[in-house]
Amino acid sequence: MAQSNGATRDKAGGTAAGTTRGPLSGIVIIDLTRVLAGPFCTMLLSDLGARVIKVENPKGGDDSRAYGPFINGKSGYFIAQNRGKESIALDLKNEDDQAILHRLLRGADVMIENFRPGTMARLGFGQEELKRLYPKLIYASTSGFGQTGPYADRPAYDIIAQAMGGIMSITGHEGGEPTRVGASIGDLGAGLFTALGIVSALHHRNQSGEGIAVDVAMLDSQLALLENAIARYYSTGTSPKPLGARHPSIAPFEAYRTKDGYVVIACGNDSLFRTFCGVVQHATLADDPRFATNAKRSEHVIQLKETLETFLTENSTAYWLDLFNRTGIPSAPINNVEQAIHDPQVQHRQIVLPVDDPSVAPLEVAGSPIKFSGFATPAVRPAAPELDQDRARILADFPEAG
Repeated sequence: MAQSNGATRDKAGGTAAGTTRGPLSGIVIIDLTRVLAGPFCTMLLSDLGARVIKVENPKGGDDSRAYGPFINGKSGYFIAQNRGKESIALDLKNEDDQAILHRLLRGADVMIENFRPGTMARLGFGQEELKRLYPKLIYASTSGFGQTGPYADRPAYDIIAQAMGGIMSITGHEGGEPTRVGASIGDLGAGLFTALGIVSALHHRNQSGEGIAVDVAMLDSQLALLENAIARYYSTGTSPKPLGARHPSIAPFEAYRTKDGYVVIACGNDSLFRTFCGVVQHATLADDPRFATNAKRSEHVIQLKETLETFLTENSTAYWLDLFNRTGIPSAPINNVEQAIHDPQVQHRQIVLPVDDPSVAPLEVAGSPIKFSGFATPAVRPAAPELDQDRARILADFPEAG
């Protein structure tokens, strides 16, 4: 495992009380992020075993502590992204608090921040300065537009990244109003890429002994998540449009009406479509010139949908799901959040678990979807910290130099 910059770790090997054991146990992360993209990144790393020390503004802490929903006065939004972390409040403009941050950095493996570019340098904690002081430290930055470029200084929130990154232009129904993806994919995508960058930087340091900088932009991340939309633009010369639930180049691959709702059907190749036609007792559809190949089905996707719904609407969603599950046809209901979290497969995989905080019970949150053979999934998720809750332990674990 990667080595720290020299400070003595706590007796738990860099893992605070309540932190999940995992492949990153022993890694210490100083987290200067707030709201969503950065905290989501460090939550993922905490779930993998890293010790995450959240540095917060003494005046109220992370902005998201004020975001709803609230349970007994605590922010469910904050808890969901910051469970399992420690909190210390530091004013980064105060010399004494700056000295404490240096104590933390001497024993850290990673520092991550999501301020506007230049902010950390003005405070004396820029990447070049910290590289000189702590050459093994990995310096990760998550921002709206990255550390370089004409937009680097602009502020950004999730909807800004979604709007500028093209994903809103392909979301929703044709002819409808611009639609934001329901989850904050602008923030979450950047958080995922930052976590991947940090893990990659740790591997590089294991090989070279050198700490490097990780620079992730929300806008870049949105472009990276456009799947094949960019390729479709270059192959056709036309920007893709929203298609509702429909896939742009596979059919059938969308939501279809049933007698009492909808069923999602996905046939990714001609063989599977032929099997589907036999299962629904309309085998001749597979030989219809309009539907015989995936390319033809995609070309005639509206006629295909109309044809399938003439018989799918004769029976209920439950009827079709039972038939398709028994015969190997990829299909699904369209679950709401309540149905999704109580699905037997989701429950078996332990992806939604309670938070170890009686004051917010029965709150449950999403955990890590990554499973390891050597580490059991915990039965509960550690609580989120109160502001400055862990100051005494943190200061004891990171003594002054000399």
